[in-house]
Amino acid sequence: MRRLLECVPNFSEGRDRAVIDAITGAIGRVEGVKLLDVDAGATTNRTVVTFVGEPEAVVEGAFAGIARAVELVDMRTHHGAHPRMGATDVCPLVPVSGVTMEEAVALARQLARRVGEELRIPVYLYEAAATRPERKNLATIRAGEYEGLSDKLRDPAWAPDFGPAAFNARSGATVIGARDLLVAYNVNLNTTSTRRANAVAFDVRERGRLLRKGDPLTGEVVRDAQGEPVWAPGSLQGVKAIGWFIEEYGICQVSMNLTDLAATPLHVAFEEVCERARARGMRVTGSEIVGMVPLRVLREAGEYFLRKQQRSLGIPTAEVLKIAIRSLGLDELAPFDVKHRVIEYAMAGEDPQNGLPRFADRTLGDFIDTVASESPTPGGGTVAAVVGALAAALGTMVPNVSAHKRGWDARWEEFSDWAVRGRALVEELEALADEDSRAFDALMTAFGLPRGTDEERTVRQEAIEAATRDAVEVPLRTMRAAFASMDVLRAMAEIGNPNAASDAGVGTLCARAAVRGAYLNIQTNVRGMGDLVYAEDAVAEGAEIAARAEVLEAEVLALVREAFAGKR
Repeated sequence: MRRLLECVPNFSEGRDRAVIDAITGAIGRVEGVKLLDVDAGATTNRTVVTFVGEPEAVVEGAFAGIARAVELVDMRTHHGAHPRMGATDVCPLVPVSGVTMEEAVALARQLARRVGEELRIPVYLYEAAATRPERKNLATIRAGEYEGLSDKLRDPAWAPDFGPAAFNARSGATVIGARDLLVAYNVNLNTTSTRRANAVAFDVRERGRLLRKGDPLTGEVVRDAQGEPVWAPGSLQGVKAIGWFIEEYGICQVSMNLTDLAATPLHVAFEEVCERARARGMRVTGSEIVGMVPLRVLREAGEYFLRKQQRSLGIPTAEVLKIAIRSLGLDELAPFDVKHRVIEYAMAGEDPQNGLPRFADRTLGDFIDTVASESPTPGGGTVAAVVGALAAALGTMVPNVSAHKRGWDARWEEFSDWAVRGRALVEELEALADEDSRAFDALMTAFGLPRGTDEERTVRQEAIEAATRDAVEVPLRTMRAAFASMDVLRAMAEIGNPNAASDAGVGTLCARAAVRGAYLNIQTNVRGMGDLVYAEDAVAEGAEIAARAEVLEAEVLALVREAFAGKR
């Protein structure tokens, strides 16, 4: 698994494009860092930057951005709607893959030490990197904001974790930490009243509002036995929220940080704000995601709204995302481009190994032309995976069509479950189409290694053996996935819409072809293996799958003929 760390620094400049470009340019020039998103807000006077890369490179990129902000952002003249306390207000590190939270914490503290010592800025640690429980919450650290920072630094209880305990009037202070994935999410209201927007924010945020006697706005604050104010918690766990007016849009928003997506997914937050706003005489008109979002968050939202419509969840991911975007109103204020706003899509781009786009990103004509070219990749193994993906796609289409059959409305969930299984196999086989080409290229690279010395010959032979094993394993996985699609196709030939029985039959023929084609690749690739036991096992498993596929193909085609004869 590739080691990836995400960093989402928030800089206190959202209006001067030259300053924003200079800061992001400093980050982007660090080798090994990929800049994913730059989200500048004029009213908040704040820019949220998202970048990823290998952990060490990300830490270097974060330092470069913070150092440039020290040079260019003057907090003495800064004003904006968002709470802030420094030129780089907050800089979280977020594990993406292959990086533990413990490692992210160590890297955050390493970065904080360097910023404090080299840039002479007070630095506080928060979230998982916090050194004290009371500093875990960003809002607690930022209380009083920049204007109250001078007094805060004179209080020994608020001595910074790193850097001088002295007020830096130009740069303020910076908060650095490590946290799980967070989504910054704003819901748009049809009001210009900040007070009313705040009322909704207090309704939903986990902390809630101060409990008062009588009038909930002006009544006397209720206190406990120790004299401390009593809070009435809000309805959403893991949510921080405030209400504000965005001048550039001319509307108010409920601005939320969703810090626990398992407890409160995006769509749940949206629906709850809709309900609370409606109860207060307002209406939600749309929403916006600040920065970037993982694919699963939007997919879950799309599936939620599909369930409400009693529609199949097995439709293509692109369609699920369209449902999410329209349902949440994510394109109300500006176009929402999934290629730039969804982390996985922004990171995909071109295949770093061979400079070619992923199979799923190519046009069919381009793919066919590439197969027909003089290059040995993509070859038969890739084509087998593609044919398998087409088989699974037909196995997905039939239940999707069946879910819409007149009189079958009550069965939508049954067909949706089958379509979801089919869609997962489509995605797996699409990925295997890319993996097959990469496996062959790796094998060719291994054969091209030098073999002059004994050591070089050993290294070359080990590389060839590893690459050959991969070149066998990929088509074996293709066989398994293509055969699994035949289960879906058989069910659809038996219980699906009879008018789509021929589609189930065509899908079955494709699946069988994918199984047989992948098996041919296994048979040719095992010839170069030194591990004869693995080679024999792979061939044996492939032969078994091929034989079972032949039997299953006959069963499906018999069911298709029954459908043609009107026997079901």
